[in-house]
Amino acid sequence: QLQASGGGSVRAGDSLSLSCAASRRTFSAYAAGWFRQAPGKEREFVAAVSRLGRDTYYTDSVKGRFTVSRDDAQNTAYLQMNSLKPEDTGVYYCAASWSGAPRPADASEYDYWGQGTLVTVSS
Repeated sequence: QLQASGGGSVRAGDSLSLSCAASRRTFSAYAAGWFRQAPGKEREFVAAVSRLGRDTYYTDSVKGRFTVSRDDAQNTAYLQMNSLKPEDTGVYYCAASWSGAPRPADASEYDYWGQGTLVTVSS
């Protein structure tokens, strides 16, 4: 199971840090991804981190502002979000991929999903 937390309501330009805690001690064997769903829109890929944190991936709109990371000793993945914009508003979901997510932006690569945490950015 995955438990996402850290969402909240902030103003444009502010920062938030999301966490995704995994109950599995084998979390290190999974790639971890973050997706978001804005009101009235489909879920979209945000960022992902490979096993051992060797590689990271971002959608273009968050590059340079968001940082994805993981701490396998804590069975947790993180998404540091800086310089937030109103268009970053949405429910953020974390996900874990046993296959390592060779296509990290493809939601079908992920086996487990957290319940989502709401991020609201006002202008």
